[in-house]
Amino acid sequence: MADTADVIVVGAGLAGLVAATELADAGKRVIVVEQEGPQSLGGQAFWSLGGLFLVDSPEQRRLKIRDSFELAWQDWQGTAGFDRDEDDWPRRWAQAYVQFAATEKRDWLRAMGHRIFPVVGWAERGGYDALGHGNSVPRFHISWGTGPGIVEPFERRAREAERSGRITFRFRHRVDALTLTNGAATGVSGAVLEPTEVKRGETSSRTVIGEFALSAQAVIVASGGIGGNHDLVRQNWPSRLGAPPQRMVAGVPAHVDGRMIGITEAAGGRLINRDRMWHYVEGLHNWDPIWPNHGIRILPGPSSMWFDARGQRLPSPLYPGYDTLGQLAYIMASGNDYSWFILTQSIIKKEFALSGSEQNPDLTSKSWRMTLKRATNKGAPGPVEAFKRHGADFIVRDTLEELVAGMNALAGSDLLAAGDIRRQIEARDRELDNPYVKDTQVMGIHNARRYLGDKLIRTAKPHRILDPAHGPLIAVRLNILTRKTLGGFETDLDARVFGSDRQIIPGLYAVGEAAGFGGGGMHGYRALEGTFLGGCLFSGRTAGRAAAKAVA
Repeated sequence: MADTADVIVVGAGLAGLVAATELADAGKRVIVVEQEGPQSLGGQAFWSLGGLFLVDSPEQRRLKIRDSFELAWQDWQGTAGFDRDEDDWPRRWAQAYVQFAATEKRDWLRAMGHRIFPVVGWAERGGYDALGHGNSVPRFHISWGTGPGIVEPFERRAREAERSGRITFRFRHRVDALTLTNGAATGVSGAVLEPTEVKRGETSSRTVIGEFALSAQAVIVASGGIGGNHDLVRQNWPSRLGAPPQRMVAGVPAHVDGRMIGITEAAGGRLINRDRMWHYVEGLHNWDPIWPNHGIRILPGPSSMWFDARGQRLPSPLYPGYDTLGQLAYIMASGNDYSWFILTQSIIKKEFALSGSEQNPDLTSKSWRMTLKRATNKGAPGPVEAFKRHGADFIVRDTLEELVAGMNALAGSDLLAAGDIRRQIEARDRELDNPYVKDTQVMGIHNARRYLGDKLIRTAKPHRILDPAHGPLIAVRLNILTRKTLGGFETDLDARVFGSDRQIIPGLYAVGEAAGFGGGGMHGYRALEGTFLGGCLFSGRTAGRAAAKAVA
């Protein structure tokens, strides 16, 4: 096999595939280097729900959602909270990305066969003022086919380019060093790992059977983030989110270890905003795990009551689906690294979904028949009911006193008092006697049901939590779940990496999580959701096109 190419792409996840296919389409020869086997092609995108942030889409307009670039950019800035000197390039990337999401993003994907589920989701609702955090309108567009549905067009293009000789995959090749020649990136070197037949996501062998060295005119780092390396997560944990959690579940496989970030920084790449990260607070221990400490996130509707480890209700607007990092900071400040949902069977049936392609077989298999059953089944979707039956974090009881006793037993403590929790639930329940309320969570439920999409499939009809007709009662212990790296290598709008001297390193590009999805952190402190896959698409496309023009 040839050891030279026009461009080397490190990482065969979504961002790497996009960059490689753009290069191949421009007639360039590309080597894609990936430490895992071919069964892991597509990386983390394969496991995702396939959510995409789009602005003023036909799907939104059909649901009478009025959106615009101006409103989306207002929401993005209020969410990002850019406030550092290092935020210059991230802010430029953010504006360019929102423009992309409002214009050609949907049509570009559609031309490759990508399709979207017609009901638009409403994530990260914020709950502050108009200039603060959150999506003012629903913008979360689910790919028909979930994560595999968004990987497929690029995998297909990459395989076609492989057959024509424009792309070569080097699986089980672990990069250990970047090669610099006269200050320019000209290749990579590392170890060849023994072949593996483990299933996608499972931990693979690190036994070395050889060495390699590859050369090119440019190198694109598309190696992902640090979410699988909990020691590194804790090392970079920001004080504004409290002390690092002692217990976390892993939202990504172990190979998402951040090694290539350290290697690129050692070669001179300027890493900024390393303390910005995105972790969820609704994590479950997967009862049927694929990777070590495998966690699954609940995608909740707005009705579950949320309590900290001591049984105090989270304050406004820290309700399900409103402000992920606000919830994280509050929970960590409470002195414990877990919290609780209390809900009913009526709520779990309509409002619970689980993140991940494997947890949504109806959407992933593109089955309309299975998808329609979500609205007609007596129970919750099958995967949710499976977690309710088998999951270590679920407790199901007929009375509140029995439920609280079960919660204390699961936590191994006596922190929860049934009388105190009953007082808070009954107070909330009294607010349902008329449509005029002061409880802002109940206001949010009414507001959600004004949106047709939420009323149909995501928000239960308001009811008393303690009404036996809606039982049984359910408690869910929620764990911190690691996910995304929001900081990364500072890049210009061509995805070229800046060095520690603030000058561009010739021939070196970074995309996806390694670049904070663009610029070194285009999300700022927080994300609007649906923006991670989109950031991989946009940064990969940008780097592929820019590198194609730059190499001879």
